[in-house]
Amino acid sequence: MEFADVVRRRRMVRNYDPDRPVPPEVVEKLLRHATHAPSAGFSQGWAFLVLETPEERARFWEAATPHTQVWRQWLTNMRTAPLIIVPLSHKAAYLSRYAEADKGWTDQDEARWPVPYWHVDTGMASLLMLLTAVDEGLGACFFGVPPDRIETFRAAFGVPEAYTPIGAVSVGYRAPDHRSKSLKRGRRGLDEVVHRGAWGNTGAPEVAPGG
Repeated sequence: MEFADVVRRRRMVRNYDPDRPVPPEVVEKLLRHATHAPSAGFSQGWAFLVLETPEERARFWEAATPHTQVWRQWLTNMRTAPLIIVPLSHKAAYLSRYAEADKGWTDQDEARWPVPYWHVDTGMASLLMLLTAVDEGLGACFFGVPPDRIETFRAAFGVPEAYTPIGAVSVGYRAPDHRSKSLKRGRRGLDEVVHRGAWGNTGAPEVAPGG
């Protein structure tokens, strides 16, 4: 599939065919592509928890999602996903990497960081998994783990305190589903989100004939 087609076709899929598991070679490709995401200082402060068996997936839904009617209703179709991958960020890997001699910092002060790149980079790895799923003819969805369920999630899978789940990715072959209310809002145009040269300059540049 052409890359432009992969980007255009990517959307959050929340309903899957539970009888079609994700082939092992595709699971490996999702993970391998994720590790090609950029990371500050090549710190690679990420890890990926792969959940494939019915027992593992059931334990995830029990541990990582609130036990409320609203959440249960929202997750009814999502639970059909045959594969869940939880990307986790590892802040300490970044703090220690930038305290090395070639980076010039002599401490591991988190205040030096303008944004938490450990989360940003792990998010980029997650996006590569989403795009890979599309390229392989599958659907996928990135969704969050509520803050009050993180410790329960860690305990359920033995995840060390140093690792933080930035969300979870459900993957599988798409089943028919309805167009979500969010999608009905439509995609914002470039003139709404792009500022050229200075804030407020949103007009597209003129293109010369034949250019």
